[in-house]
Amino acid sequence: MNISEKSQRFISQEEKFGAHNYHPLEVVLSRGEGVYVWDVDNKRYFDFLSAYSAVNQGHCHPKIVEALTDQAKKLCLTSRAFYNDCLGPYEEFIHNFFGYDKVLPMNSGAEAVETALKLARRWGYDKKGIPDNRALIVGCEGNFHGRTISIVSLSSDPDSYSGYGPFTPGLIKIPYNDTAALEKILIESGSNIAAFMVEPIQGEAGVFVPDQGYLKTCYELCKRHNILFIADEVQTGIARTGKMLCCDHEDVRPDIVILGKAISGGVLPVSAVLADDEVMLTIKPGEHGSTFGGFPLACRVATAALEVVKEERLTEKAAYLGEIFRNEFKSFDSPFISLVRGKGLLNAIVVKPYNGKFAWDVCVKMAENGLIAKPTHKHIIRFAPPLVITEEELMAAIKIIKDAFRSLEK
Repeated sequence: MNISEKSQRFISQEEKFGAHNYHPLEVVLSRGEGVYVWDVDNKRYFDFLSAYSAVNQGHCHPKIVEALTDQAKKLCLTSRAFYNDCLGPYEEFIHNFFGYDKVLPMNSGAEAVETALKLARRWGYDKKGIPDNRALIVGCEGNFHGRTISIVSLSSDPDSYSGYGPFTPGLIKIPYNDTAALEKILIESGSNIAAFMVEPIQGEAGVFVPDQGYLKTCYELCKRHNILFIADEVQTGIARTGKMLCCDHEDVRPDIVILGKAISGGVLPVSAVLADDEVMLTIKPGEHGSTFGGFPLACRVATAALEVVKEERLTEKAAYLGEIFRNEFKSFDSPFISLVRGKGLLNAIVVKPYNGKFAWDVCVKMAENGLIAKPTHKHIIRFAPPLVITEEELMAAIKIIKDAFRSLEK
C-alpha cells in the first residue's frame, strides 16, 4: 500500500510508544458514519469488519450518540456503591428485551465471560452440589472468548496462550461441532461439570458454522446431565447472524447468555450476562462486581443501541443481505476462493494462495479500492459490515471485493 506521510506519522507513533500486540492493516482512520469510515487523508472506505461486529448499528449512529451526549451532561459514573436513575430502567429494559430474569452488567466481553464462568461454578457448588474446588467447565477447541489468563487457559490457539502459564485448572477442551465428544465427557465427568460454554458460530476461528442441530443437541445433553449451557454471543449476538441471538436459529434458550460488542453500538465498552434467578442469585453482595459495570452512560447507550436494532429491523436486514453476499461469492469463480460460509452478515471466505498472493494481499488490494477487512488465521477473510448497509451499498462493496480478487489473479 502507498502510505501517505500523514498516515505514516500516526503509524510510527504507535510503533514507538505503544505495545506491539496488534498487526493492523496500514489504514489510519479518523471518522466514521454508517457503513463508511474515512482515513486521515479523507479517503472513504466501506467498513467490512465493524470492529469485530461491535458496530452493527453503523458508525456514530445519531440516536446512540445523542443518548451518550445527553447523559454525559448529567452524570457519567456513580459506581455501584450507590443507586442511580439509569441502571434500574436499563435492567428492566434488558429483561423485557431478552426475556431473562436478571442481567449482570459488565464492560468488556472478556469480563462478561469471566463473570459467566464464576456464575457457573457458584451454581455448581450451591445448586448442583459439586464438591468444593472440583467444578469443571467444558469448552471447545478453536474458541475465542477473550484474553484473560482463565480464558486463554481454555484456548487451543498458541498465539493466545503461549508464554502465559501456569493456566487455570478445571477447564476442559473438546472438539467443536462434535456432539459425541460432549456426550462422552458428560458421561465420564458429568457429576463435577458445572457448564458447557460454546460460541454458536466461532468468529475468530474463521466464521466456523457448526452443523444444523449441533446447538440443540448440545443443549439437550446439558439438560439431561444437569449442566448449564452457556452461549458466548459477544460477536454473534445482537442481530449479526439474522436472529437477535444466534442460538435462536435452533430455538435454544441458553442458561447463561454472554453479550458485548454491539450491545453499545460500538460507542462504549459495554457487556452483559443474562441468566434466570436460580443461577444469577447464587452471587451475593460483595462477591462480584465492577466499578464501571452498569454505569449511567453505558445504560443509556445500550438501551438506545438495542432500540435501533428493533426500530431499523436490523435482524431481518442481516438475514436477507447475508444470503445475497454468500450467493454472490459461491457463484464467483476465482482460484483464490476455496470456501464461502456464514450466517446473516457474519461471513468468511477461505483463501487459497495463488500467484504468490495470500489473504493479506487481498485485504491490502481491497483497502486500495475502498473497502477494509482483515484476515484471521492468515488464510481466512471475515466480512462483517454494519447491519445498516443497504442492498445497493452491499452490491457496490461486493464489486470491490471481486475486483480485488480478479486483479491479483493476473
